[in-house]
Amino acid sequence: MIARLWHGVTDASRADEYYQYLQRTGIPDYRKTAGNLGVSVLRRIENDKAHFLLVTLWESEEAIRKFSGPDMEAARYYPEDEQYLHELEPEVIHYEVLAHLP
Repeated sequence: MIARLWHGVTDASRADEYYQYLQRTGIPDYRKTAGNLGVSVLRRIENDKAHFLLVTLWESEEAIRKFSGPDMEAARYYPEDEQYLHELEPEVIHYEVLAHLP
């Protein structure tokens, strides 16, 4: 199993609005991709910024590429992301999952 981690930062005042946007865009896309094993959305408010960390679990690199396209290290963005995010971080990070305990 592979974990894919994406990070983004928005204004704290728009944190709830951005989460609702994620629920309409990225989260459903992750979930409907064959080989996706789950999605976790983490948020940390720090002063006037809201940090989001999306952790998705995948069966294989092939499954990730069904979502990401050929370059699985490249972050995937949606049309309105630029309206929310301070920066479009170009890459994600992958980890081999050694243990996943429900």
